[in-house]
Amino acid sequence: MTSRIPRDSRLRLVRPRPLAAAPSAVNQRRPRRPAPRPPEGTPAPAELARMARSGLASAARVARWADNALGPGRDAATDDGKATLSATTAERAASDLGLTTAQVRGDWDTARLAGLVEVHGDSARPGWRLRAWNRDDSAVLRGWVALFDAWSLATPEPADQEPGAVGEVVSAMPQVLSFLQLSAGPVPVDQLLDLLRQRVTELRTERCEVPYGTEDGDTPSLRPAGPSADADPAEPARAAELAPLLDWALHALASVGALTCGDGHATLTPLGSWAVWVKLEQICVAAQSPAGNIEVAAEVMLRGCAQLRPNAARAEYRAWLAARPVGSAVGDLLTAARGEDALLRGLAFEALRVVGAPAEPDVRAVVEEPALRPYALLWLAEHDGVDPEDAHEVLTREEATWLWVDTAAAVADHGEAPMLVRHLESALQPTVPALLAEVRSVGHPRTVQVLVALAAAHPDPALAKAVRRAAFQVHTGG
Repeated sequence: MTSRIPRDSRLRLVRPRPLAAAPSAVNQRRPRRPAPRPPEGTPAPAELARMARSGLASAARVARWADNALGPGRDAATDDGKATLSATTAERAASDLGLTTAQVRGDWDTARLAGLVEVHGDSARPGWRLRAWNRDDSAVLRGWVALFDAWSLATPEPADQEPGAVGEVVSAMPQVLSFLQLSAGPVPVDQLLDLLRQRVTELRTERCEVPYGTEDGDTPSLRPAGPSADADPAEPARAAELAPLLDWALHALASVGALTCGDGHATLTPLGSWAVWVKLEQICVAAQSPAGNIEVAAEVMLRGCAQLRPNAARAEYRAWLAARPVGSAVGDLLTAARGEDALLRGLAFEALRVVGAPAEPDVRAVVEEPALRPYALLWLAEHDGVDPEDAHEVLTREEATWLWVDTAAAVADHGEAPMLVRHLESALQPTVPALLAEVRSVGHPRTVQVLVALAAAHPDPALAKAVRRAAFQVHTGG
């Protein structure tokens, strides 16, 4: 049986079953950080959950209707493969619930973003949060936070704005929300617009996209940063360009119940203030943690987490994700997964498991990429509710063998020789000759290196010789 000692868990990229947290030695225990207390005036969790239930009542009603009316063997929920409610289904729901089709579509989108309903192909099924909706306050709050995280999807972005500008505003809004939370009261929209302009300028500067001015007609020049920047005559124009996008962002956040707008002021709701505080607290915890991976790129963060135990790594993933927009964070993780390091590939999908439902469209989009396909299929299977012990059944024999080689490459690069030998025991094939035959046929780019490392590590001379022969045959194309 494969060893389960803690050092193995650091490189267990595709676990056959959930790993329990490894016990640590008494002299290695760190004092627990006291549980942070929310700001004074924050409602109790039960009251916050009541607010969330009230705000999502219409979405939960549509989700329950879908649970009863849609699903395998019944009417299809969608007809475009993009989780958009079909016209026939929307009209049927509107008739059954006494709503307009526009209201049904809006509630349907909210239910999907909050995880109350899940769409797979052309069928829908209730999310686990809907099952626990009336009895589990934490499930309700997590559903609302998922909706809050997806605020930019709740309201269509302005059609006349450049996608790049929209992305900059989405990236800048966490700072605006933090300012609102720290202000603990109404803030003039003009003040938020000025803060948004400053943050967007910082983002462009970080990308070396400092705004250009012109001197002597057509000579470009860079304006130096400093006090003189306040006198830049182009600033009013830039603020005017961002005003419609700020209005869109505030309207979208208001639609999910995170804030209210009126009389030229914006104010966080108790739910919105609590959610922003939670995310700020996660960032502070990460900044104070020994790992401290919050400010680094996805690849560097994953390498740092490779040295952590599973629970500590998941805490780092959560903090790193909390400091970034979900969309860009998922994209960065998938970019890291596409690299040559198989260890990062497995860890990237572990981080995506922490992301959960918001990552589903991006994970589905990479299913056809050979290097990511087995990981994506396992992720989707677990996301669909398949037990982790049975998730491997969604892979074909070839895909499972490819994944075995990829995991072996990670062990060969970052683990110890005994771990590679133990990894041989996890292969699906009943015999070593059968394993070598299938490994040679899957075409993994690291096959030769894996076989050479395995031959060097295995204590059985006869088996090592057979593995070396197989490596030579793959190398020579035999």
